[in-house]
Amino acid sequence: MRFRTSMKEYFGEFLGTAVMITFGNGVNWRVRCQVVLSNLTQGSYLSISFGWGIGVMCGVYVAGGISGAHLNPAVTLGLATFRGFPWRKVPGYAAAQILGACVGSLLIQANYWNLINQFEGGYGVRTFGEATSTGSLFFTAAQSYMSNISCFFSEVYATCILLMVILAMGDANNNPVPAGMNGLILLFLIVGLGASLGTQTAYSINPARDIGPRIAASIFGYPSSIWTYRSGYWFYTAALGPIVGGLLGCFLYDLLIFNGPASPLNR
Repeated sequence: MRFRTSMKEYFGEFLGTAVMITFGNGVNWRVRCQVVLSNLTQGSYLSISFGWGIGVMCGVYVAGGISGAHLNPAVTLGLATFRGFPWRKVPGYAAAQILGACVGSLLIQANYWNLINQFEGGYGVRTFGEATSTGSLFFTAAQSYMSNISCFFSEVYATCILLMVILAMGDANNNPVPAGMNGLILLFLIVGLGASLGTQTAYSINPARDIGPRIAASIFGYPSSIWTYRSGYWFYTAALGPIVGGLLGCFLYDLLIFNGPASPLNR
């Protein structure tokens, strides 16, 4: 009991992120399970955006009162840097988020095992980068016309917006969200980001959301090319891009709007 109490916040991040990934990986982006695996007969791009939005909302309601429901290392780093979240908790939060995303994706891959076999053309066949590949069912990839620099910029841009809105939601001197409404507001924020900025890189905006499912894909037998794709896309776009964008969003919000003493800019 004492162990559970001491680890409760990390368990909250783990479970909340797993729930988020369950919804997101189940419906997401170009070749997501219910959309492309059904030959576009059971979904659309709008359903993909709403799937991720509902996933974030449910994750927030699962963990919000326990851990704050960061569900995202970029959010945790932003709050530690600009809102006084304890730095000692950052590694544990990030680890719990990545592990939760990995477990959520493992469960989705197991759930769609037979359908993936059918789409890939053989039992246990798992490929990435081919016409019948399902690798990007679970993690992000970029459109072919995108340069590596453009990929990085796209993730920085989207995550910058995400963190600015999150800080605004918690700013008592701006338009704070009524109690219990955070999840619903975030649902529409994620839907909006997906609809407006999601096409080019599948809007990771969350290192755990990409790294965890990528680890799960490796466990399920996807090739090592998922890590070497675009010379380390998973790192400089899906992981580093959101971290830089999140810190930039926090910095801009505090520089231009926030007046509270919690920000190092005001202190």
